[in-house]
Amino acid sequence: MAKGNNWWQFRGPKGNGHSESINLPLHWSEEKNVTWKTPIHDRGWSSPVIRGNQIWVTTATVDGHRLFALCLNKDTGHIIYDLDIFSVEKPMTITKDNTYATPTPVIDEGLVILHYGTYGTACVDTTNGKILWERRDLNCDHEKGAGPASSPTLVDDNVVFHVDGRDVQYIIALDKATGQTVWKTHRSLNYQEFPVHHRKAYCMPIIAPRGEGYQLISPAGRGLYSYDSNSGTELWHVRHRGWSVAPRPVFGHGLVFATIDRDRPELWAIRLDGEGDVTDSHIAWKLTRGMPQRCSPLIVGNFLFVVNRGGIATCLEAKTGEILWKERLKGAYSASPIYANGRIYLFNETGLCTIIGANSKFDLITTNTLAKQPFMATPAVDGNAFVIRSEGYVYRVEAMSNSVLK
Repeated sequence: MAKGNNWWQFRGPKGNGHSESINLPLHWSEEKNVTWKTPIHDRGWSSPVIRGNQIWVTTATVDGHRLFALCLNKDTGHIIYDLDIFSVEKPMTITKDNTYATPTPVIDEGLVILHYGTYGTACVDTTNGKILWERRDLNCDHEKGAGPASSPTLVDDNVVFHVDGRDVQYIIALDKATGQTVWKTHRSLNYQEFPVHHRKAYCMPIIAPRGEGYQLISPAGRGLYSYDSNSGTELWHVRHRGWSVAPRPVFGHGLVFATIDRDRPELWAIRLDGEGDVTDSHIAWKLTRGMPQRCSPLIVGNFLFVVNRGGIATCLEAKTGEILWKERLKGAYSASPIYANGRIYLFNETGLCTIIGANSKFDLITTNTLAKQPFMATPAVDGNAFVIRSEGYVYRVEAMSNSVLK
């Protein structure tokens, strides 16, 4: 399942926000430790993905009629490709909180897969910028005002993503080389029983262990599912009351930790060894207050760290859900936390990063900020550098004696 240490998907190599870097910067600003800063056109919240010397992000016009992908040289920030991927005749209206380029791409050797929800999925050859295949038939009703957000991941030779709209709800695997459907599994709950806006979700799956193999943990509206990663066969599910779920789960200690709602977010710890409907048998614990609407949780050893939209950061004992500490940070939060070398990096929506120790007691190390502007995307890590995407720029931030601003 591994794709090496490249930051090839949302939240990094293992999809859990962990980096093996041992020398990420502790201090930066617009004038300090910015190796380069490259302007990017139009608008998007997708996170950067990195492989070799390339960084890829997506962007889109504000009205959603044109969808783009940009490739940057990770060392210089120079734009290698600026690709006009799709035209959209009648995009649905979305709120200012979202964009038409919010899903994060995935990148593998020789190809990058760009996903724009119902508006299309394309695979691009990273050596020449040419489109290898595209799919524009995997449509759903994102709901007026909402828009696309769920990102793909790679599982062996397949790209896997959710199609959870108001009209259809399924998970699908495509051959990454051809774009052909390998398997497609409809959600097993009867969504006709639920209010139409409860049928959608914005999350993405994560691979977790199961015996000697693997399973796909897949949050959806009104349910969280586990599927066989090779065939797409459902293994188990739990029922919940939530919808518009966004945070990506994490796992550890035989449990998966998942947020199950947007309006009244709860964090559930669910045992990973279930079969069938395990709602009444496999929920180890729940927390119902102060949990994240947007930011994915972070597990470090025995501790689980979360930050909600309002800036309430909480450290939990992962096995029991016991709250060890709770602190208010500055600002609002959408980006998911990053862990490296004993430190947790928490980026707020205006460019402030709070760095804390990954400890059972709150340990504030320092704070840093870039020019005040929207910062909604989760940063990526490349070696000992952050690659940070704001509304108008991509930055490379690392401990350097010299910095070159573009």
